[in-house]
Amino acid sequence: MKKLLSALALLSCTTLAHAEVAVIVNAGASAAPSQADVANIFLGKDKSLKGVDQAGWNPTKDKFYSAVTSKSESQLKSYWSGLVFTGKGQPLPSVAGDADVVAKVAAEADAIGYVDAAAVNSSVKVLFTLP
Repeated sequence: MKKLLSALALLSCTTLAHAEVAVIVNAGASAAPSQADVANIFLGKDKSLKGVDQAGWNPTKDKFYSAVTSKSESQLKSYWSGLVFTGKGQPLPSVAGDADVVAKVAAEADAIGYVDAAAVNSSVKVLFTLP
């Protein structure tokens, strides 16, 4: 029984490690920002779309920020602390998880977010995926 549980735990960790992250926009959106544009949106430098962030730090958020902005959790916290302290910016609004990101992006024409690719449905459009 212990071996079976260990194998299942290892399999679930492997699956999580290989999950793709999808960057999504509203299904009716005509804008198709590049990966560099997406980085600027999520760093508060580009206001052309409203970024929808995920609350807390999870594997999806880690993969997204590492790949798109090249920032770790501590680097991102430091970045936003500096902007808030100098009055030059505020962190993006965040929601609880993938389902909430999809719902918010589907409801707002100018929203952009990121989710586990398995959470994508027809109410949003995928700009690109991160392996």
